[in-house]
Amino acid sequence: MSAAPFRSVARPRAQFTENTNVSSGYILAVEAVRDAWLRHGLCAHPSDRTTAESAVAQVYRQSGLRRPEFVWVPSPVAGSDLIVAEGLSPPMLFDGNGIHCASARIATMLSESRSRMDARIERRRSDWPNERRAVETARLKPPEDAARVGISPDRIIRATVWDSLHTTLFDGVAAAIRTLLTPAVLGVTWYGQQEAHRVAYYDTYRRLGLAQFHPNDNALLDANIALTGATGWWWAFGNVCVMAERPTTLHTEPIPGRVHNEHRLHYSDAPALEFHDGRAVFVQHGTIVPDWVVRDPTAERIARERNVEIRRCAIERIGWDTYIDAAGLALVDEADDPGNAGRTLRLYATPDGWGRSGRILLAVNGSSERDGHRRQYGLHVPRWISSALDAAGWTYGLGGTDYARLVRRT
Repeated sequence: MSAAPFRSVARPRAQFTENTNVSSGYILAVEAVRDAWLRHGLCAHPSDRTTAESAVAQVYRQSGLRRPEFVWVPSPVAGSDLIVAEGLSPPMLFDGNGIHCASARIATMLSESRSRMDARIERRRSDWPNERRAVETARLKPPEDAARVGISPDRIIRATVWDSLHTTLFDGVAAAIRTLLTPAVLGVTWYGQQEAHRVAYYDTYRRLGLAQFHPNDNALLDANIALTGATGWWWAFGNVCVMAERPTTLHTEPIPGRVHNEHRLHYSDAPALEFHDGRAVFVQHGTIVPDWVVRDPTAERIARERNVEIRRCAIERIGWDTYIDAAGLALVDEADDPGNAGRTLRLYATPDGWGRSGRILLAVNGSSERDGHRRQYGLHVPRWISSALDAAGWTYGLGGTDYARLVRRT
């Protein structure tokens, strides 16, 4: 995989019209840009150091700084530790001549460049039908469906490219990596491949001919395209730039119900995210968990866990039936599920040590998962409920009698 996927591109003038046959080609192009950057954002191959250093040197040069010395580390945690140990984070100094800190100068330059590009994009916008509902419609509908009901290309690009990649890479992967760091590093952190939403967004407008940018902004965008496609996190200082390698392991799964190819971290049997130096994050279906949840979940550890989401992940890891037997949960009531034919509702007493009084309703999802199976899950309900039907109805804001009239629950 090359470091910069869109170095030479044709830039046709995009025309979104009511004719979906015409607009579909550009919609496919928008989705292709997003998916290409998603692959780069989730890449777990070694960094292309030559490309990364060249791109950073260009960023330094455009901000009026000399080419730095590059120091490579195996992970963002190693980078953070090095910065603290070497005292590389000086205080930001302000005077009449501006900001002296290298990272602040670079951040200001990049921010101003994005503002200019945003202004160019804003110029081409016009009033489109249904614009008041456009943001939500573009987020919830596939791009071609959104175009068919008159949503503007700008809203479609924002939802399909920026929002989708931001959810997967910045809110997902980068946020997970941040849990490994101590908040000791001052200054600005750039997230490399996990900032793909920014470069992909502006690159989409440029390569489809939807906006034209100033030559200096084009040069910075090219540098960031190369940098984001080549490596992971980095920190800029006056004479030194600390560069962190990409993960060696990165596992994700599609987020259920999303239409823009959003992913979340997940791996059942090992870390979902790991670096060469062994720094790792365990994640179950997007929830960051301690390693014991994946490696050795037990009823005793689950009983001691106070975080509800971590506890749920651990129980689902070993299976509710296994957990119920191991924890010795007392069955309070059971009944056929009238909203889910052929399935049984079971109500159990809350285990000792959970630190929260109540009961657990064990039910089966009304619809199948991607693998064809129906997920079994437990719901916390109030202690005063003694009927499985009442417990199921309570989760819908209904009484047990009303719940029993349901045709099918989803």
